[in-house]
Amino acid sequence: MLVHKSATCGCCGAWVDHMRAAGFNVDVRDVDDLDSVKSQVGIPFGKGSCHTAEVGGYFVEGHVPAPDIKRLLAEKPDAKGLVVPGMPAGSPGMEMPDGRVQPYVVELVGRDGTTSDFARHGQ
Repeated sequence: MLVHKSATCGCCGAWVDHMRAAGFNVDVRDVDDLDSVKSQVGIPFGKGSCHTAEVGGYFVEGHVPAPDIKRLLAEKPDAKGLVVPGMPAGSPGMEMPDGRVQPYVVELVGRDGTTSDFARHGQ
C-alpha cells in the first residue's frame, strides 16, 4: 500500500498505524500537493479527505477501515476504489477517547465516478 499524506497530519499517521496493525505493508510518501494526487488517481469532487492510498489497483481515500479494504481486495469489484469523505469521528485514525463512532459510510467509486454504499459504520 502506498499512502500519500501531508508530513504534518497526525490522524494520517494514526491511520497508517491501523493499516500496519491489520497486516498491510505500507509505504508513506509525504507530499506538498495532495490535490494533484487526488486528481491523478480519480477521487471524485467533494469526496476527498486528508490522505490518499493506492493498493491492488484501487485508491483508498480517507479513513477507510482495514476490513473494508481487505473486502475490496478479496471481491475485486470493477471500480476505482473506496472513499470516506471528510474525517468522521471514531473512524480509524480519528478514534475518540470515549470510543464513540460518528455514523459514516464507506463508498465504492465506480469506473464512471458514481458512488454507492460499500459499508456502514457507527450505526
